[in-house]
Amino acid sequence: MTALTLARPDDLDRLLSLVAAFHQETGIAQSEATRRAALLPMLEGSPHGVTYLIGPGRAPIGYIVISFGWSVEFGGLDGYVDEFYIRPSVRGRGIGSEVMISLPKALAGAGLKALHLEVRRDNDKARALYRKLRFEPRDAYSLMTCAL
Repeated sequence: MTALTLARPDDLDRLLSLVAAFHQETGIAQSEATRRAALLPMLEGSPHGVTYLIGPGRAPIGYIVISFGWSVEFGGLDGYVDEFYIRPSVRGRGIGSEVMISLPKALAGAGLKALHLEVRRDNDKARALYRKLRFEPRDAYSLMTCAL
C-alpha cells in the first residue's frame, strides 16, 4: 500500500518541487510565489482543502490536492481533485489506482458525499482508469470557469 500523508507546513519545499514539475508537464504557467500562496493555507489547516503527499514523506513521489465544497445535489460536503501528480519515473505501477481507491473511502468516512475530478477529453487512458474506479462522466454538464 502506498503511503498517503497529510502535508504540513514543513513539507512545503518538497511539495513545491512536485507542483512545479506537474505544472511544467501540463503547461500551467504560475510563479513559485503564487504556488506557495495557494498551498500554504491548506498545509496550515485551512478547511477549504487538503494536500496529501504520496509515498515516503521525506522523498514523496507525488501529491494530490482535494478542494472542499458543498453540494445540495449530492447532499452535503463534496470534494474536487484539484491536482494529482505522480512522478513519471514511477507511473504505470498502480500507484494512482491505489490512491484513487483508498482516498475516496477515507474521505467518505469523514463525511464527504461526492468526489469530482476533471480529465482531458482526449486522455483516453486516464478516462478509462477513472471509469474503472467508478467515476462517471456527466455528459449533460460542462465545466465552465471564470478566473477572477
